Amino acid sequence: MTAPSDAFKLPPRRRAERLSVAVVAELAELIVTGQLLEGALLPPEGPLSEHFGVSRTVIRESAKRLEEKGLVIVTQGRGTQVARSGSWNMLDPVVISALIDNDESSGVLDELTVVRGHLESAMAGTVAAGRTPEELVRIEHALEVMREMQHESDSFRQADVVFHLTVMELSRNRLAENIAKRLYLRAQESSRFHGIGYEDAFRSTLEEHAAVVGAISRQDVAAAEQAMRDHIIGSWQRRRFQAPPTT
Repeated sequence: MTAPSDAFKLPPRRRAERLSVAVVAELAELIVTGQLLEGALLPPEGPLSEHFGVSRTVIRESAKRLEEKGLVIVTQGRGTQVARSGSWNMLDPVVISALIDNDESSGVLDELTVVRGHLESAMAGTVAAGRTPEELVRIEHALEVMREMQHESDSFRQADVVFHLTVMELSRNRLAENIAKRLYLRAQESSRFHGIGYEDAFRSTLEEHAAVVGAISRQDVAAAEQAMRDHIIGSWQRRRFQAPPTT
């Protein structure tokens, strides 16, 4: 019989870390939504500990995590101060999630689309300049899958994502790919990003992707850049929720 000491042992529980994750997420949301203003000092450890129902150790750990994300500045003797938005690590999963999830005006998604448009435009141009015949076949195949799925919304959307990720990968620009992919895939999780349906959405999307493929096929760098930028920004403008007019 196996001795108890030889039996599988569960790893130590990481309760404090899990609590810290929850505290960080809530404080991050308060900061990015402006409920905790830039330059404001967070309450001392004692009141924060009572508010969240956690130990002061968890509060200190949370403050460190927020500082790593650029959301706060921790100064000995002064406390924890909310940092200016220009210091926030916008690519951090917690920060970008809080921004997108609370983006009622779609302003963050507007900014994301502009950044993504420029990055993917540059990557499409790079692919056009140096693509191999085999790489062109991969891109053409990604477009063909989109055509086959054009009457199935979810499958079409997935094929659309694969097309963009393929162009990113073939650009071999690891930094641009990493940034664009983080922004794109996180935005995909937001219903606001998918926006409203519009007439001939499948047709226009396919035509715009075909323009990108055509430019890459011709190795026309400028045309590939323009086609990708026009597609990303134009399709967002067509499906974007419009705020009701103020009276």
